[in-house]
Amino acid sequence: MAVLRAHWYLRSATRVGPRVRLWGRPAVSNFGTMIIGNRARLVSTIVPLELYAGDGATLEIGEGTFINYGCSIAANQRISIGARCHIGTYVIMMDNDFHRIEPERRTEMPPSAPIVLEENVWLGARVTVLRGVTIGAGSVVGAGSVVVKDIPPRSLAVGMPARVIRQL
Repeated sequence: MAVLRAHWYLRSATRVGPRVRLWGRPAVSNFGTMIIGNRARLVSTIVPLELYAGDGATLEIGEGTFINYGCSIAANQRISIGARCHIGTYVIMMDNDFHRIEPERRTEMPPSAPIVLEENVWLGARVTVLRGVTIGAGSVVGAGSVVVKDIPPRSLAVGMPARVIRQL
């Protein structure tokens, strides 16, 4: 049933791999390219999962990746989530800030910068990943952290802003 549900709710995606499973009802908007890899598992039960690919943008979810409920993933340029990643509840990933901070320019949209999660990354609950960030393979980002700069491979990062506290 979860496989059939995935193909129905993800029908606007550019490509959905075999054996993708979905529980619940996500909010999916694809105006660009949305690729969901084989055996990805998406949960949208308690709070909807939001997946958005803007005009000309690419949102790619790798093979075997798990994304929990309440997540909001918005690509205006590119978000690439590698294979076998684990994304906790209420994670936010945005490759654009959607407005400038100067009071007279707040209606202007700044340029986007891609987000890359390499293979086997684990993001804890309520992590926020901002534009232009690459999180290296095998890394873990602790719950509630805000990632504003790159995290090297096999690292444990925590805090606001997230800092590497040790290697794994």
